[in-house]
Amino acid sequence: MNPPSPSLPAGVSRRQFLRHTALLAASAATAPMFLPSGVLAANGQPGANGRIGVGFIGIGRQASGLLEQLLKLPEARFLAVADVNLNRAKEAGAKHGAKPFQDYRRLLELKEVDAVVTATPDHWRGPICIHTCQAGKDLYVEKPLSLTIREGRLFVEAARKYQRVFQVGSQQRSNWVDQAACELVRSGGLGKVQQVYGPNYPSPWEGALPAQPIPDGLDWEMWCGPFATVPYNKDLYLPRANPGWLSFRPYSGGEMTGWGAHGLDMIQAALGMDASGPVEVWTEGPKFAPPTYTQAESKDRGDKLCNVPKVFFRYANGLVMELADSLPKPVFENNKVPGGGGVFVCDKGTFKIDRGSCESEPEEIALDLRKKRPRGFDENHLKNWLDCVKSRAKPNADVEIGHRSATVCHLGNIARWTGRRLKWDPVKEIFPDDKEANEHLDRKRRKAWELPEKV
Repeated sequence: MNPPSPSLPAGVSRRQFLRHTALLAASAATAPMFLPSGVLAANGQPGANGRIGVGFIGIGRQASGLLEQLLKLPEARFLAVADVNLNRAKEAGAKHGAKPFQDYRRLLELKEVDAVVTATPDHWRGPICIHTCQAGKDLYVEKPLSLTIREGRLFVEAARKYQRVFQVGSQQRSNWVDQAACELVRSGGLGKVQQVYGPNYPSPWEGALPAQPIPDGLDWEMWCGPFATVPYNKDLYLPRANPGWLSFRPYSGGEMTGWGAHGLDMIQAALGMDASGPVEVWTEGPKFAPPTYTQAESKDRGDKLCNVPKVFFRYANGLVMELADSLPKPVFENNKVPGGGGVFVCDKGTFKIDRGSCESEPEEIALDLRKKRPRGFDENHLKNWLDCVKSRAKPNADVEIGHRSATVCHLGNIARWTGRRLKWDPVKEIFPDDKEANEHLDRKRRKAWELPEKV
């Protein structure tokens, strides 16, 4: 199948448009994931004292919040925006003097764009991240980093090959309390970690929502992108609606990856696993039985059905992490496992890490830690990325970190999908001698959007 035909973007003549669409059609027979001429190997590295030209790919709910942050930072200039909903791109462009496009590949052609922020649905991560690296532009990519484990490794390879600064939007990595709390556990300040409890996130389920009229200006074929075109429905198009794409398996890993990219990321950091991960994953409890939503409905039923069976992980040192709704024994006033962190049972006490906060039993441990907060600590995750774009240092949530944390989330989903105990090799990133499990390392895409074997 040929790549989707883009609508004529602003600033592109009809002759240029026809030349590009002809090249797009030809490319489908020769190479997947075509990138327009003039983009490959572009120099997207601003000077140390220059303002960074930033483009946005996707300008929905999450990206709009990031744009508000970016506009307050003197280090950057908002220059261009691409969205499959052209009206939304035009609105953001007109408001802030940025060039609007419907096809993100046109944005990547702009030499004045040094870096890209993207917050599209998860199923678009693969093409966008690889193309942006190839275009020589740095990236800020919303969490979760990837739709699949194989995607994530390709992103790391692309970032390294093209020497890109690649920040994942796990903002807690720039929060002082989260940093200090993870360091306390990681450094042995609480003694040996005996047990870890992570949040029990639901996996995604299936969707077959009825067709609705496609809104004017929305390229629905392009929205579906790497996967089969399905009927438009607003409760698929929006991220969190009734229920929204974030709950459906073709487009997301569900809350296991959506929220897991926060909570399980903190556990990875506290265990010193930023370059590794567990060696075994399994489930206990009833067989995974996801529903298929055929009408608009809240997430409640799907979340309840898809947070069982319970998931367990084992690390190489024997430590076990259990995903649970609450602790087996009362420890804290709120005995729930926090959605943005985890609970660590250690020799010297029990320690809870959440989003920008921590709690302990005995309570003096957390109280003493919070007293050490330095004055003037900058927790702006987006600014950390921009600073690194200039310095070429690795950001707080580098692509390898984001990949490893997302991998833990994907492993949890795969354990539920297979329903059996799985060995995992965090070096080779495969399930040894397990063909069925390894088939879940990636997902089949339409020919025009297949991922390369190597970047």
